[in-house]
Amino acid sequence: MLENILGELAKWIEHVISTTGPAGIMALMAIESCNIPLPSEAVLPFAGYLVSKGAMNFHVAAFAGAIGCVIGSVPSYYLGYFGGRKFFEKYGKYVLVTKKDLDEADKLVDKYGDWAFFLCRMLPVVRTFISFPAGILKARKRIFFTLTFVGSLVWSYLLVYVGVKLGENLDKLKVIWSKFDIVIIVVCLILAGLYAYRHIKQVMNEEKEQTEENNDK
Repeated sequence: MLENILGELAKWIEHVISTTGPAGIMALMAIESCNIPLPSEAVLPFAGYLVSKGAMNFHVAAFAGAIGCVIGSVPSYYLGYFGGRKFFEKYGKYVLVTKKDLDEADKLVDKYGDWAFFLCRMLPVVRTFISFPAGILKARKRIFFTLTFVGSLVWSYLLVYVGVKLGENLDKLKVIWSKFDIVIIVVCLILAGLYAYRHIKQVMNEEKEQTEENNDK
């Protein structure tokens, strides 16, 4: 079952990347950085898989991923820059970006300064919405986008390498998938459900707190 699901996903991503080349990788990675749920963990390993087949250059794939991240970060950064924190506290819930998420990002920036943008680009989940608080804080554009590129490049190299190794050991992995496909699917669904539940709960709590504050005024 899992092999079939991954097979279909692989076919679609491989089709996008194989027909459009590095531009396809950039487009898919830009989508993720625009806060649309197409995680790089599902894109870059398949780019690495194509590298293992000799269909793409390893370094080109990694650089395309990093450039795509920068491109996708531009609209998010400027939404934060012009919309401000209140805008995202009001509308961030529609993309599951909560006030708590923004607070955590602020803490990272307070602790590490501009280097937080570099570090966050190598952290799952956080990397997808760090551009919002960067814009809200009006981080220096040149530094922000430079560190975004460098951090994303490290992340891209890592995931492309994982994809290369997956491609080289695909036959062995198929045996594992066929034995534990149900368990793996259930675990993935539970993790996704917990993430969504956590953020939806945060959104509901924040709306409740806001309502109570308005009633007290």
